[in-house]
Amino acid sequence: MHRSPAKPQRIGVFGGTFDPPHVGHLVTAVNVAHVLDLDPVILMVANVPWQKAGERTITPAHDRLAMVAAAVAGVPRLVAGDHEISAGGPSYSADTLDALSREHPEAELFLVLGDDAAAGIHTWERWDEVIASARMVVVDRPGEPAGLDATIDWLRVEVPRLEVSSTDLRNRFGDGRPLDYLVTDEVLAVVRERGLYRTVDPPAVDGGS
Repeated sequence: MHRSPAKPQRIGVFGGTFDPPHVGHLVTAVNVAHVLDLDPVILMVANVPWQKAGERTITPAHDRLAMVAAAVAGVPRLVAGDHEISAGGPSYSADTLDALSREHPEAELFLVLGDDAAAGIHTWERWDEVIASARMVVVDRPGEPAGLDATIDWLRVEVPRLEVSSTDLRNRFGDGRPLDYLVTDEVLAVVRERGLYRTVDPPAVDGGS
């Protein structure tokens, strides 16, 4: 995509565990990129997702990064991000946005959040730094928009409602149920090549990240 030299780059950051990345993630990223004219949207793979640590076994970060890289390969505007993996330790958006702002000092940063994450923004580590570092983008599903802190200048993007659960996908990998149209063939190839998800998760409620 060609951009005027006078117009700053608009970078989207869509973070997650991506265990595994699925079509819901891709649909969200593609639609946000289109509506807000973002290039690229970085699917930023968490190294240690602090909000999920201890809840279950997380697939190793390098395997999740390989799946995301396979998912976005050839998709315009979408790229896989390894900043949090390279940094090591627990992953915090404040640190990631700080690193990106130093790497791209002239760029505008946009942090893409689901409505549940957006509603809980005040529980985040250094949340005030997060909202000062980037425009906050909340992904709305068709229907009633989520109620959010009105003091934050949210950008809202509506995307199709795809009820895809990462927990369900991991269980499907484990018990052999069909995964057609839920994850891409490229992601399936990485899963099979690396022998991922052979142990089925116990039933749980999952927000899909």
